[in-house]
Amino acid sequence: MSAIADVLREGSIEALEAGSFNMLIGSMLAEDLGIGVGDSIVLVLAQGRVTPAGIFPRMRSFTVAGVFEAGMYEYDRGLTFVNMHDGARLFATRGQASGVRLAVTDIYSAGRTATELALDLGGGFYVTDWTRQHVNFFRSIQLTKTIMFVILSLVVGVAAFNIVSTLVMVVRDKRGDIAILRSYGASPFGILAIFANQGTLIGLLGTLFGVGLGLLVVSQLQGAVAAFEAWFNLDLLSGEVYFISDLPARAQAGEVTRIALLALLLAVAATFYPALSAARQAPAEALRHE
Repeated sequence: MSAIADVLREGSIEALEAGSFNMLIGSMLAEDLGIGVGDSIVLVLAQGRVTPAGIFPRMRSFTVAGVFEAGMYEYDRGLTFVNMHDGARLFATRGQASGVRLAVTDIYSAGRTATELALDLGGGFYVTDWTRQHVNFFRSIQLTKTIMFVILSLVVGVAAFNIVSTLVMVVRDKRGDIAILRSYGASPFGILAIFANQGTLIGLLGTLFGVGLGLLVVSQLQGAVAAFEAWFNLDLLSGEVYFISDLPARAQAGEVTRIALLALLLAVAATFYPALSAARQAPAEALRHE
């Protein structure tokens, strides 16, 4: 019940008293039906009861005592809450529950918990969890993340080639200076270290700037999307299509670190060819063309 109270937008959860026939409905359902707190709604079940006048479906009028907004279209559009006693009378279950819903501390252990529960019950029960209910949706997200990682890696690779081309041009432009340094006793390793340090510095500064810009974009993304939708009267994330009505944005330290290290490693690797080219340059040949 505490989870429901956290997403309750209007009304009060205390109104769900036994015999009151009050209910809480989702915000999308309330919007589609054009009702609010205090209005009445009739629930009709696909179960018939025999009366002297014939067979009629089971139905009951409930009063809307609150509106909740979970942020997920499936719940906000198709989920309602009533008192256990009122629900038992409507479904004629004689006060018994038809199902049990468990809450776990670690959401990623839901599958294992559901499997253990099924084994403990001994069979004859339908057991599921959130990972099974939307397995295709989560697989599509994982596939999208993998594709995005590959695309971003290609972008970083293009940037690494830019570093290579820049350093190659610097080496060609500084042939005379390199030859003078070599004639004064500079070792090939020293020349290599100069250009390697220059390329590494470019990669480090670019990585730090990219990470900072990315974190800034993530922190402002939700507000920017909401403002864009308000300005142009658009619904970029329709709950009917994407299950969610807003764009959650959160930077995960592990993923940010992995991407930053990949970018830095590619930048460092891009310095090897120009640095080796500078270190192998013959001083006499370079001075002869200057």
